[in-house]
Amino acid sequence: MFLEKQHHIAVICSDYTKAKEFYIDKLGFELYREVYRPAQDDYLRMLRQGDTVLELFIKSNAPARVDAPEAMGLRHLAFRVENMDEAVEWLRSRGVETEPVRNDTINGGRFTFFKDPDGLPLELHE
Repeated sequence: MFLEKQHHIAVICSDYTKAKEFYIDKLGFELYREVYRPAQDDYLRMLRQGDTVLELFIKSNAPARVDAPEAMGLRHLAFRVENMDEAVEWLRSRGVETEPVRNDTINGGRFTFFKDPDGLPLELHE
């Protein structure tokens, strides 16, 4: 197979400060590159945590995400965790609300959802 692993995940965010507070201060990603792109009038922030790389495009004028009914395209991002209870407590201690933990009857394990400041659904999966 020519696809080896994911390279990065790109997320469009509306607010520079809120994106930093959430992805860096609360979720613990490390900023390793930031560029202002004048032609697009946005900031590109490259974040890393382990093997996961996020590209955050900060665009205050981006159209709002369609939430319900769900639209075609990316549904959510899921992060694997070793211990769901510890991960949920870690998020909550940083002021991030999570949904109740549920059992995944298809894939096994447990999961929960939470949202970034722009409402993008994020999942923890054990």
